[in-house]
Amino acid sequence: MANDPGSPALRSMLWRLAPMIYGPTILFALGEGAVVPVLPVIAARLGADVATSALIASALVVGQLLGNLPAGWAVAKVGERRTMVFAGFLALVGCAGLITAMNLVLLAASVFVIGICAAAFGLARHSFMATRVPLAFRARALSLLGGSFRFGMFIGPFVAAALLAVFGDERSTVWFFAACVVVMIFLVLFGPDPQALVRRPSPSRNVEDTGEPVTGAIPTTHHEGIFATMWRYRGVLGRLGLAASSLSAVRSARQVVLPLWGVSIGLDAGTIALVIGISGAIDFILFYASGQVMDRFGRLWAALPSMLLMGAGFFALALTHDLDQASMWFAMFAAILGVGNGLSSGILLTLGADVAPADDPAPFLGSWRTLADAGGASAPLIVSAVTAVSSLAIATAAMGVIGFLGALAFIRWVPRYVPRPRDSGSG
Repeated sequence: MANDPGSPALRSMLWRLAPMIYGPTILFALGEGAVVPVLPVIAARLGADVATSALIASALVVGQLLGNLPAGWAVAKVGERRTMVFAGFLALVGCAGLITAMNLVLLAASVFVIGICAAAFGLARHSFMATRVPLAFRARALSLLGGSFRFGMFIGPFVAAALLAVFGDERSTVWFFAACVVVMIFLVLFGPDPQALVRRPSPSRNVEDTGEPVTGAIPTTHHEGIFATMWRYRGVLGRLGLAASSLSAVRSARQVVLPLWGVSIGLDAGTIALVIGISGAIDFILFYASGQVMDRFGRLWAALPSMLLMGAGFFALALTHDLDQASMWFAMFAAILGVGNGLSSGILLTLGADVAPADDPAPFLGSWRTLADAGGASAPLIVSAVTAVSSLAIATAAMGVIGFLGALAFIRWVPRYVPRPRDSGSG
């Protein structure tokens, strides 16, 4: 069958997309993952206090959040490849700003620009995959995309540690990021073009899904504006989009809650890093399994277990703070949260591609990714606010409640809006 995990059609498609999508994704994430941990250090060297350093580091998230909508417009106007190339060159400008920054304003602006580039690059890849990967194995292809990003972000900090050990200068990581971006631009510009390998498909939504990779240019006759698209698809964005936002919030909360929890129960930095590292490794290992589940059984079979596991993990962790074996429970629930997050790998990319208009997905995906990023950006604020007025345990339990509510939203809206892959093992 065309959608069998080891089918020639799937293997062929993945190899064709590697130079254009997966390779550049790993490179960009590898460079970004090397730079992110040292941003507070660079800010501190320029005179920032702890709060200001955190604010400058958060400019990356803000740039990505605000960059999604203009990125959707750019992809719709000039196409995915040109948008990726432009984002790469603009990222080099951001790297130059990081290297030469003599004050905190220029540093924050440079980080913000890199965040915008990350949004443009990510949306262009997402749009490319949404229009050129058949439904039968779309989830596996997009889970591999998510896994490529996770791999780069996972390895990046280790690269940063090695560079710091060799050069002793935080800006060496920025030079490494710039080198990754240059190679990425080269791949996108001069790598094999998958669009030239397969004949153009019909723009019709009803064309038969044969399981063959759809890599030709997608002809369109009209591009709707960003806000017109948001209004036209307000139903799915306000329902399934908010469910996606809740998943993004729970994911982001994991990155905030686990370090804080380790500190609050008295663990040293090395132990906390080890526990979080193991959780991250579990998360990374499961990324392709998520795609297999979604393609074989449907999207809900990945989204629902993920949200329930993370919701239960947060809620149960909140009850263990004052127990005698608090450190053991911390390690166990960190691992459970890693499993839950791993099972959700690629789900937001896949759902966005599933419900985006087939003939012009970029403006819709800009809105979709903005909602998801807003959920991720809101989680640290929720944790901070609830902790300030009550306790970290209550804030952790609150994230568990968001996980359960998100699970209910997925149960309600995924069957309504998301198509099922044809000729899959699930029928």
